[in-house]
Amino acid sequence: MNSDLFSGSFSSAADQFTFDAMPGAAAALKTHWDTFFTESDIQTLAATGINALRIPIGFWAYDNTNTGYIKGADAYMEKAITWARKYNMKVWVDCHGSPGSQNGFDNSGKAGSVDWQQTANLQRSISVLKTMAAKYGAIEYADVVVGLQMTNEPISYGNNKFSVTQSWAQEAYTEVKAATKNPNMVIVMHDAFQGASSWTSIAKGLGGKTFGVDTHLYQLFVDSDNKLTQSQHITEACGWASNLASANSIMPTYVGEWSAATNICVNPDGSTTAGTTCSVSGCQCQSASFDSWNSMMIEQVRRFVEAQLDVFESSSSGYFIWSAKGPGGWGFLNGVKNGAIPSPVTSRKYPGQCGGSKRREVRGSLGAMPEAF
Repeated sequence: MNSDLFSGSFSSAADQFTFDAMPGAAAALKTHWDTFFTESDIQTLAATGINALRIPIGFWAYDNTNTGYIKGADAYMEKAITWARKYNMKVWVDCHGSPGSQNGFDNSGKAGSVDWQQTANLQRSISVLKTMAAKYGAIEYADVVVGLQMTNEPISYGNNKFSVTQSWAQEAYTEVKAATKNPNMVIVMHDAFQGASSWTSIAKGLGGKTFGVDTHLYQLFVDSDNKLTQSQHITEACGWASNLASANSIMPTYVGEWSAATNICVNPDGSTTAGTTCSVSGCQCQSASFDSWNSMMIEQVRRFVEAQLDVFESSSSGYFIWSAKGPGGWGFLNGVKNGAIPSPVTSRKYPGQCGGSKRREVRGSLGAMPEAF
């Protein structure tokens, strides 16, 4: 999220676990927490029409016993919630890193082995979530905290079995729901990269409409996507609508992460090709420095962004771009500034790219009130 933090004496850190073990980490983290995301950022986001924030936090903010992690992030979560309330925004509290690492990615807090499905770690996950639910699910937070995500991107291979993930999710949901006083707060499970439709039978079994599923939709992490032109990327995005709408008719279905990024190049005549390099004189690839993007690249990114927004607005219960202040083209606010992302987010330069996609009359409430299914 902020590569500048992993520099100098922290340049060898691979994740927060190794970062936190280094001399001076506590002071560096405090500086980061104090400056990276502030009230002015929330004010700016609200002005674009974005009405909700998905805020990631590691389990160790609530229980760091024998972990090696540095506590303290929960105090900044509290600040963000206060600011969100001030600007009439909603918040999803996202348990982004789970005990034992649910995926072995650095975004879990610790890259490497995946030990989340060890019994003690699964139970510790639930214990932490109950602590979070008792706090953020209290009635005094009901006007702003509308969702609690139980874990982020658990893999479904290697040490993780999808059947175990689904069984755990049902147990966790039941216990977390019991610890929550806000009857409308949605308790969200990531789809474990199996698609939202693989969770509909569980949602039906749990009953009610407070079990939600989060799916992440990107088009640059598999080889087949990296062979597409921008118009083909847009066609793929338009094709997401059917599955999203089908799942959303049964349970609240959210696109918890998406991006403006694709691996395409733009030729001087406006046509696009797949890849990160090009040979036509005057062509430019999205892999080029963000600050150097020319007007044609910006317009191609804008087309892709608007197509995705149309799908999410029409077919899901809500969406969150990854991320607000990411580097270059991964930053929502960067895209708004250079025109690659519309502001307000509901405005369109390229309407109707997905044909029948039509924005819902009422935008998703993200749990602020019961959704209509």
